[in-house]
Amino acid sequence: MDITAALPLDTLIGATTDPHAQAARLRQAGPDKAREAAESFEGFFISMFLESMFSGIKTDGPFGGGQAETVFRSLMNQEYGQMIARSGGIGVADAVQREILKLQEVS
Repeated sequence: MDITAALPLDTLIGATTDPHAQAARLRQAGPDKAREAAESFEGFFISMFLESMFSGIKTDGPFGGGQAETVFRSLMNQEYGQMIARSGGIGVADAVQREILKLQEVS
């Protein structure tokens, strides 16, 4: 017997697709969670920007290149993005937080 067929989707993924329930949950989370989500988004945004920026840099040399450096560079860019966002960022988190709070008020 497939257990997933007997359980509703909300139970399986731990969330609801009802927008009113989602908005209520967001309102309960408060502005601190909105800020955390906004900074996380900004960190991701910056890391994607850095990935694009570093993609043209050659890694050839006696100690460079290879698959490991590709993986390391990706992880390094993710951390750089999160650090930049936590240090004040580029302003994306502020705009995202305002929009999150605005959506919470409307719902």
